[in-house]
Amino acid sequence: MLRELAEEAGDESELASVAAALDEVEKSVEAMEFARMLSGENDRASAFLDINAGAGGTESMDWAAMLLRMYTRYCEQRGWKVEINDYVPGEEAGVKNVSIQIEGEFAYGYLKAENGVHRLVRISPFDANARRQTSFASVYVYPQIDDSIEIDIPEKDVEMKAIRGSGAGGQKVNKTSSTIQLRHLPTNIIVTVQTERSQSRNRDVAFKILRSRLYEMEAKKREAERDRLESQKMDIAFGSQIRSYVLAPYRLVKDHRTGVEKGQVDAVLDGELDDFISAWLLGVRNPNRPE
Repeated sequence: MLRELAEEAGDESELASVAAALDEVEKSVEAMEFARMLSGENDRASAFLDINAGAGGTESMDWAAMLLRMYTRYCEQRGWKVEINDYVPGEEAGVKNVSIQIEGEFAYGYLKAENGVHRLVRISPFDANARRQTSFASVYVYPQIDDSIEIDIPEKDVEMKAIRGSGAGGQKVNKTSSTIQLRHLPTNIIVTVQTERSQSRNRDVAFKILRSRLYEMEAKKREAERDRLESQKMDIAFGSQIRSYVLAPYRLVKDHRTGVEKGQVDAVLDGELDDFISAWLLGVRNPNRPE
């Protein structure tokens, strides 16, 4: 509206000002969309990506190798470092399974969109009769999580009380308020220590116990997250695919979750995956796909 008015008035200065304001608005919207897409707990993390050949024999192993190339290209375009951790070659061609480590900010946030079974349809280069072949391979992405768990306890998160001890009558612990009780407000964990006569010593022991309790909670949380990611793995066979790459009789890549399609198959296999990944991260769903 403002741009149209500026154009009608022929005011170049006002037109430039409106254009600059629109650019700022677009940047703000993009930033908000980015923050919404990649707001998961581990989205900033680097990632591991595993590819496993499925049904289809040599064909599927060759397909797994093609996927390895595609993801390597995608990561390189984003400036992420790729390193192969494990590689089991196929008997005739391709790869049975491969695991790569991807170092880069938001690598997991983006690549988690690729979790699932990928299907290839093409004229087989391994078939003397040049018949059409369908192959499958699975992709499994999970975040790199630092095993060292640092427990930081801000003072504002802890309520501390000095109370009288409850030991046997006549003990020094009963005659002074040396017992320390800590309550961790975010988790409501309560720790009470009265074993030492010194209040400061009891305080130190109480914090040590609290850190141990919080460490245990965090470790269990991470284990549950690993179990959740493992449960997302699918059977590598027909009907479970998230995306199909068709090279014959026509050329098309289609994501079955979002409905996004691209006819430039070679470009996709060269690592141009942004349209598919962005649609999935933005929550676009294919209305024709049964839930």
